[in-house]
Amino acid sequence: MVTSVPRLVVAAPASGSGKTTVATGLMAALAARGRAVSPHKVGPDYIDPGYHTLAAGRTGRNLDAYLCGPELIGPLFTHAARGCDIAVVEGVMGLYDGAAGEGELGSTAQVAKLLRAPVVLVVDASAQSRSVAALVHGFASWDPEVRIGGVILNKVASDRHEELLREALESVGAPVLGVLRRATAVSTPSRHLGLVPVAERGSAAVDAVRAMAALVSQGCDLGALEALARAAGPLPEGSAPWTPASALHPRPPADGPVPTVAVAGGPAFTFSYAEHTELLTAAGAEVVTFDPLRDEQLPEGTAGLVIGGGFPEVYGAELSANEPLRDAIAGLARRGAPVAAECAGLLYLCRELDGRPMCGVLDAGARMTERLTLGYRDAVAVSDSVLAEAGTRMRGHEFHRTVVEPGAGAAPAWGVRGPKPRVEGFVHQGVHASYLHTHWAARPGVARRFVERCRTS
Repeated sequence: MVTSVPRLVVAAPASGSGKTTVATGLMAALAARGRAVSPHKVGPDYIDPGYHTLAAGRTGRNLDAYLCGPELIGPLFTHAARGCDIAVVEGVMGLYDGAAGEGELGSTAQVAKLLRAPVVLVVDASAQSRSVAALVHGFASWDPEVRIGGVILNKVASDRHEELLREALESVGAPVLGVLRRATAVSTPSRHLGLVPVAERGSAAVDAVRAMAALVSQGCDLGALEALARAAGPLPEGSAPWTPASALHPRPPADGPVPTVAVAGGPAFTFSYAEHTELLTAAGAEVVTFDPLRDEQLPEGTAGLVIGGGFPEVYGAELSANEPLRDAIAGLARRGAPVAAECAGLLYLCRELDGRPMCGVLDAGARMTERLTLGYRDAVAVSDSVLAEAGTRMRGHEFHRTVVEPGAGAAPAWGVRGPKPRVEGFVHQGVHASYLHTHWAARPGVARRFVERCRTS
């Protein structure tokens, strides 16, 4: 049964310890053994799941207790893990790091507890020896409900270094499930928002995942890791699989024509959650993906448009050069068709980005800056829109190095709550555009409302 699928969480004391290398390599190594692997990522990250998808051959899914609520972690997990032999969950930041000021909410530790999953702690041992025992002991004893089932030592320098580390960990009863030597073959390029996405790297991403798999296969005890995953036992009550149809209950899709919803994809727009497309389909839409870098027209019969996040600032010249598509999007918006845009999508709808013409749907200019805007947001819809009625509360995540300088003619989309309340985003006719990334599984009515507007606009 899916409720007892073997599972483990790959965590670390801090970011940069090697979680992505170990988790992605483990997924690929297990898949090479013939296992059906369900890949997951804690938190709002869109990029790591792309590598997970490549490694496991199955769509990487996010588990975010802040965006979706703790009550959905089990159901979303089991939805993704149906038919799988094992699930590997990559953590976020340090094991106990979560949403600022919210205690454990959104942390890897919270997700591990909600899934009753054992944790494998990846430790960067490059600058320590005996101290590793104190570090692991502290993490293992901090929260008795978190079960650390073993340690993988990363960036180990030599046989002697490994010997010292193993001796120290033996003294605190921490099993060593793997030792990885320093390696450059598994390095993945980064830029201003993290790793370069898989969609941009082509065969280089495939080579990187293969190198991760080889490193983990050679340095880790895969049999012991699988045994640890099998020891997870049943999931808690309330973990029955989430489905888009049941999430839209009690209102099934309306009768009438099936509207076509175009969803931006390709290298410039890689940030999306798989559940969004599933909800749009369950709400009665036909979802068609298009690539704004390549396609000069929207899919035939487009009744609504969804443009998620990504890197339009990296592809600004190419997006600007595709004038026929920019004109088509502007025309669709002028006709009042529903358009939902997040972050990169917001920038693409602006009049210009770093001086280059964009779609001109919004009277606003956007530009890159040196300042990183990052964090979870608690928001309330300020204006009625194609996504939500005014007063609807949603949680989101903001992650960008751009600013938008608005002109006139649009109402704000969200009121962001907190110590420094502010309004954010744009609502104009059928357009809802915002910096906030949201997870529609938390508010499935968003997808239903959008499709209904597509059907009637």
